[in-house]
Amino acid sequence: MVTGGGGFLGKAILKKLLDKKLNLTSFSRKFYPDLEKMGIRQIQGDIADKKALVKAFKNIDAVFHVAAKPGIWGPFEDFFRVNVTGTQNVIAAGLENKIKQLIYTSSPSVIFDEYDMENVDESVPYPKNYLAPYPETKAMAEKLVIKAVKKGLNTIIIRPHLIWGPEDKHLLPRIVNKADKLKRVGRTDDLVDTIYVDNAADAHILASQKLLENPLLSGNVYFVSQDEPISKWEMINAFLDSAGLPPVKGHVSAKSAYIAGSFFEFVYSLFKIKKEPPMTRFVAKELATSHWFDISRAKKELGYYPKVSTKEGIQRLKKG
Repeated sequence: MVTGGGGFLGKAILKKLLDKKLNLTSFSRKFYPDLEKMGIRQIQGDIADKKALVKAFKNIDAVFHVAAKPGIWGPFEDFFRVNVTGTQNVIAAGLENKIKQLIYTSSPSVIFDEYDMENVDESVPYPKNYLAPYPETKAMAEKLVIKAVKKGLNTIIIRPHLIWGPEDKHLLPRIVNKADKLKRVGRTDDLVDTIYVDNAADAHILASQKLLENPLLSGNVYFVSQDEPISKWEMINAFLDSAGLPPVKGHVSAKSAYIAGSFFEFVYSLFKIKKEPPMTRFVAKELATSHWFDISRAKKELGYYPKVSTKEGIQRLKKG
């Protein structure tokens, strides 16, 4: 079972699982013709509906819980409903149906403390405060998954960083749609590591395989990435180039971007504007800091190595 199987990462996981000749099911809000063509059984439902999940998880051995509400703006309750309540329900349904394992898709943003994160590993604690509801609710969900181990559920948490690739409907469209307004924020030598979607799918499947072989891995958290830290602006420019757009021009200081983010958040909250602001504090901090991670634990314990290089991934973007 893949929750969010019709999404970017969920679909990539299902594609790779097809080769293993398993009985595959996707649980999503919508019906996806692409999954039907792949021969994937689909169950439509709301992840916040516990009864629907309990029913859907019958005769399921393993669950890849990929479904989530991403984004940097919106009511906290909306993020909580999907990311926290949804994960609670997945855990409850898994326990009730005695599934053998749960592989949970998290995010490195759960430990982002507003400062540079360079070559950090999984020992870094959660911060006390968050600047956006997405990382906060994903952190809350992570803690629930870790607690589920004591209840008898074998779990592994994967933290893929900035997933991209052909068919991406989240990260790349955001960059492309704002191309004419993008400016470099803060210093230009900060590094970021990302992950190509096929590599992220590989990491999830490896986690499932290794957890079957060694249940003692249950409860572990793993960063996964391209293992190729690169200038954030070089990467963004590569994305823009793949879409036939010019590189980012102009520059603003980190302080100016943060002040602008605070202002826009205040105004948008005051007038209850649902549209995403031009800048937020979270985005300002993300754009002005380094964030790349030590993935040696994933290499050693999961056997994870990125098969698709960043260079090859960019070429695929240009073709697709």
